[in-house]
Amino acid sequence: MATCLYRVGRWAFRRRRLVGGLWSGALVLAIAAAAMAPAGEEEDLSLPGTESQKAFDLLDERFPQSNSHGAESRLAFRAPDGQRVTARENKAAVEDALGSLDGGGQVASTTDPYETGAVSEDGTIAYSTITYTADAVDLTEATKSALEDAARHARDAGLTVEIGGSALDSEEEPGGTTEIIGVVVAAVVLVLTLGSLAAAGLSLLTAFLGVAIAFALVAALAVPLCLTSTVAILALMLGLAVGIDYALFITSRFRDERAQGSEPEEAAGRAVGTAGSAVVFAGATVFIALAGLGVVGIPELTKMGMGGAGAVALAVLVALTLVPALFGFFGRYCPEPSARHPRIAGR
Repeated sequence: MATCLYRVGRWAFRRRRLVGGLWSGALVLAIAAAAMAPAGEEEDLSLPGTESQKAFDLLDERFPQSNSHGAESRLAFRAPDGQRVTARENKAAVEDALGSLDGGGQVASTTDPYETGAVSEDGTIAYSTITYTADAVDLTEATKSALEDAARHARDAGLTVEIGGSALDSEEEPGGTTEIIGVVVAAVVLVLTLGSLAAAGLSLLTAFLGVAIAFALVAALAVPLCLTSTVAILALMLGLAVGIDYALFITSRFRDERAQGSEPEEAAGRAVGTAGSAVVFAGATVFIALAGLGVVGIPELTKMGMGGAGAVALAVLVALTLVPALFGFFGRYCPEPSARHPRIAGR
């Protein structure tokens, strides 16, 4: 394998324009496919064969008018100091607030705290549970506004009202602040470790390209394969992690070979032939582990595993081909270790 990878590294270095063009074309095609593909819809997570899933299925069968996966909200009412929620005026305010929610387009049911006994022993606090026919991400703005309006009307009547539950939860979009912070930290660590913006940027650039292709392919296949945003998030995280890692292996080896006097093309071949072998075995291990999630028999886990495995496979291919190709373009800007540690070169 090392000999084969050595030849791949030298070939990619010599044919760097061809390799760079092929990967750029793959990125453009993947983005175009994602742009033309219809947007995928989020599906309820199901766990076939588990006791909890059987319970959800039974609830849906016995109570088809409700959604066992639907959003839920709680309105907690507290009477003013020295008063009780069971007092006539306060009780009327609570019932008016809950009554404004009855009959809403996505409201499955509301509980009356005075009938269900959801009133504290001292009579100062009561709460109602509102269930919806849709999950939190599918609730309309009108439904959410109705919940907030009900709470505001009760507050205007003198009650203290708090809203809980999942109805007002917002879903974070893939590629949010967490991923950006992670990339910034990774860039700082790479620059400090390698002592070169070019070397650090090369690792980040190749990782970004692999992640972009993987992310675009997940978006393009979302509808035919029923992929959710969770698959895209996993592909993004794994692609960034292993993409930076694998590119760093080969880049570090390339710099070591250059420090020992090898010509750029020879150094690229040796870097891929040696460090590339570790990349292949590491990537294969992660690929098999992720693909093995399909053995569990849970559709969502299978999709997540295959999406992550695809991102890892792309990271390996990018590291073995695009990284040595970029050495041909930017290798001279990557300082050799001996430039910072002269004593190492003299040993």
